Amino acid sequence: MTRGMTEPPPAIELVSVTKRYGDAVALDAVSLGIAKGEFFCLLGPSGCGKTTTLNLIGGFIPLSEGELRIDGRRVNDLPPHKRSVNTVFQNYALFPHMTVAQNVAFGLRMEGLPQAEVDTRVSEYLDLVGLAGYLKRYPSELSGGQQQRVALARALAKRPSVLLLDEPLGALDLKLRKQMQAELTRIHRQVGTTFVFVTHDQEEALSMATRIAIMSDGHVIQVGTPREIYERPVDRFVANFVGETNFLGGEVASDGARTVLRLVGGDEIPIPAGIAQGPATLMIRPESLGLRPVGTESTDPGVDGRIVNIAFMGNHTRITVATGSGDLVVVRPQGMGARSAGPIGEIAEEVCVWWSASDAAFVADRESTRGGGLGGPD
Repeated sequence: MTRGMTEPPPAIELVSVTKRYGDAVALDAVSLGIAKGEFFCLLGPSGCGKTTTLNLIGGFIPLSEGELRIDGRRVNDLPPHKRSVNTVFQNYALFPHMTVAQNVAFGLRMEGLPQAEVDTRVSEYLDLVGLAGYLKRYPSELSGGQQQRVALARALAKRPSVLLLDEPLGALDLKLRKQMQAELTRIHRQVGTTFVFVTHDQEEALSMATRIAIMSDGHVIQVGTPREIYERPVDRFVANFVGETNFLGGEVASDGARTVLRLVGGDEIPIPAGIAQGPATLMIRPESLGLRPVGTESTDPGVDGRIVNIAFMGNHTRITVATGSGDLVVVRPQGMGARSAGPIGEIAEEVCVWWSASDAAFVADRESTRGGGLGGPD
């Protein structure tokens, strides 16, 4: 990788990194750069290699091949305590016999910092995570969310260049997890430390990360912003893993004047010229679909079908429409100007499911080799 003379190195750089456990390949020649100050998320199913990647960065396991750099420095052979990295685990790993203040101070005392500096940092970082009044409490006297905040304060108090977070919110209930997502995002903005966050929760990654790496079977499939990953996935696996989506499969054909996608059920959808002829899969997110009466004149593409299910979900209604090409799921927000005017419709009603051409994207149909776990380390 070539850089300008004044351009700083990435906070973390993996160059053709491979990790093997016997004959099993947990990580296969992965190259990845994480910029300073990013909130970077490693996202994927169990067994995809995301936790292995985190453990390699932290120095908890050795590389089999490749090179790992932190702040431009090769760290392949450095033990964890000599890397400017700290880790927050899912189980918090707090000392039950120590108070909150003692837990946060532990690593600082191990470094031999003066007591005045230790006290200053303990106060600073407990205030940062909203636990300024909890110095004398013990972990058993705290909620799960409060324990997580203590673990975060302890890790940040050492002022690492990189903070590794291994599914730190997995043990929390849904409401508390969402609160902590907002807190982590706020804390990241305030401290500016590079965060590397491992999760299998797509919504968590989309709501928090500045960039996401989608992983499967020891490979990085796509890296991009949450919007890029969601709206322009590189293949069917990514599209299917990140959020709910609809797929329309068929054949792209052109007579020179007009290019269409001929669906499995027989419908033809006009598409822009330049799409390669042959088998193709069109992806459309549920919130991009609308309903209109069958036979309505429109320049927007659509397919006819029959409503087979209507589910009220509180803030939206989920409608399933059976078409000749398979079921399509339509999501209509409540009271927010849903695409289709008038009543939602009824079970068995004939409707046309439509979308704006700009809201659909073609994806590579490479799902068969994606998403399976290795049956070993994550």
